[in-house]
Amino acid sequence: MMLEGKTALVTGARGGIGRAIVARFLREGARVYAADLTPRGSLDAHDDDGSIFIKQDVTQEVDAIAAMDRVNAESGQLDILVNAAGIEIEKTIEDTTLEEWNRSFAVNATGTFLTSKYALPLLRRAGKSGASASVINFGSYDGFIADPGLAAYCATKGAVHALTRAMACDHGPEGIRVNAICPGYIDTPMLQSFFTGDGSGGGGKSIDQLQQAVRDVHPMRTYGTPKDIANLVNWLASDEARYASGQLWVLDGGLSAQVQQMKL
Repeated sequence: MMLEGKTALVTGARGGIGRAIVARFLREGARVYAADLTPRGSLDAHDDDGSIFIKQDVTQEVDAIAAMDRVNAESGQLDILVNAAGIEIEKTIEDTTLEEWNRSFAVNATGTFLTSKYALPLLRRAGKSGASASVINFGSYDGFIADPGLAAYCATKGAVHALTRAMACDHGPEGIRVNAICPGYIDTPMLQSFFTGDGSGGGGKSIDQLQQAVRDVHPMRTYGTPKDIANLVNWLASDEARYASGQLWVLDGGLSAQVQQMKL
């Protein structure tokens, strides 16, 4: 097992991608703290998966402190941090309110900052133990290019990309690796919401037509699954990735490799 003896904390752990990451970490032998707003999360699914639930609103400093205090008391160090909590608002900047803009940054960017900030002492302790600690942030291919109607989301993911590089430079000497995964279209509740929202630019198409159009625009003619993301997260968390740091790992089925993409 690739993560045997390691302790991990995953934010957004009860969402589609978060649950897949938690499940993979558990199979690989890790002790996993699953942090989210509720035990059942956005999928409204059972939470008896063997992980340890922590109630955490990533926008709240007090919650980040409390989460790390608990990990410290129960485990003594943290080997892996995955900042997977995120939201998406489907609007142009003209239609986005200041409250929505600030909320997007609070969850996607500030949440990554706060959780990482208070995890650092525990990660630093793990980094001194002989093997590197690993932080995995969640950017997006939308941090490089843009889908229509996702202005605030794109801006937050660009911020996460820059923060990831800065963290890798600052904390690499302490034995802490920092990377970001940048997914494309992944089959999650967030993607299904996009299909029904104004940002999809669907032009009256049915959900099935939009889903097929998304598949067809990919060179691989499909979009990804949470398990695809969890596979890469698992590798980056493991000692096999000991020399991987400061990178933005795009996982999008070849979508952003194309010269021109269909507008959906």
